[in-house]
Amino acid sequence: MCNSSSITEFLLLAFTETQELQLLHFGIFLGIYLAALLGNGLILSAVACDHRLHTPMYFFLLNLALNDLGCISTTLPKAMTNLLWDTKAIPYSGCVAQLFLIIFLNLAELSLLTVMAYDRYIAICQPLQYGSLLGSRACGQMAAAAWGSGFLQAVLHIANIFSLPLCCGNSLSQFFCEIPQILKLSCSDSYLREVQLTTVTAFLFGGCFVFIVVSYVQIFRAVLRIPSQQGRHKAFSTCLPHLAVVSLFLSTVIFAHLKPPSISSPSLDVVLAFLYLVVPPVVNPFIYSMRNKEIKVAMWKVMTGGFA
Repeated sequence: MCNSSSITEFLLLAFTETQELQLLHFGIFLGIYLAALLGNGLILSAVACDHRLHTPMYFFLLNLALNDLGCISTTLPKAMTNLLWDTKAIPYSGCVAQLFLIIFLNLAELSLLTVMAYDRYIAICQPLQYGSLLGSRACGQMAAAAWGSGFLQAVLHIANIFSLPLCCGNSLSQFFCEIPQILKLSCSDSYLREVQLTTVTAFLFGGCFVFIVVSYVQIFRAVLRIPSQQGRHKAFSTCLPHLAVVSLFLSTVIFAHLKPPSISSPSLDVVLAFLYLVVPPVVNPFIYSMRNKEIKVAMWKVMTGGFA
């Protein structure tokens, strides 16, 4: 039976109790964090500074890079701080803020990826209407809707979760504040409200997933109708980075939250959470710059001061 008490802080899961391994983990996480800052910072600077990249596709890419910076900055710095100072504590208010940002940024990323799929669909399937359907005003409204939907969902989740009485301790089996871990501390049946809200979010997630899949089915059909092999290759190459980013994000999120209970364990949960919270913000800039000559040229100009 849980004992009711006032919680002022939560205890996060420690990666290791050995000081040498803590320093090793800190060094690895610092390298990962700096790589994410560098990659996404270069994307932001390149798109902002190069007027040739002031197009809908790169506008949404700028938003994605901004989102990735926020996403990795929400979890990794706190984990590094705890490793460096050999502590597991996070204040109650810090946990609320961290969970809010995680929900907000992840749902905003899903919405942005959905909008980017629409951008690729219009560019390839309806190229003559691209300028009229994706003008600067329309792009701004879609980006605002993506951020706004994530913000609204985060507010609803946070208001619901932290209105529950928490009286089953304060230890979380995760290196960050996570909805399932908080619900485990609840001593009230009112957590069913959160289950209902999570179900609504799952339907929105499913809707975005179906929209992306249908968009790419139409894109593939349009690409296969292009007579020249060079034209097919050029059209498909503009979609590959987005398709890779979507696949990475959705596969890790779906497996992390829908994995069979029989294979669930704290260590696996940590690995899966790391994959969908930390890996995409690091990998996304490299995916987008690897096969995109315009981005690579603009990023090189940023690094060499070519825009000065």
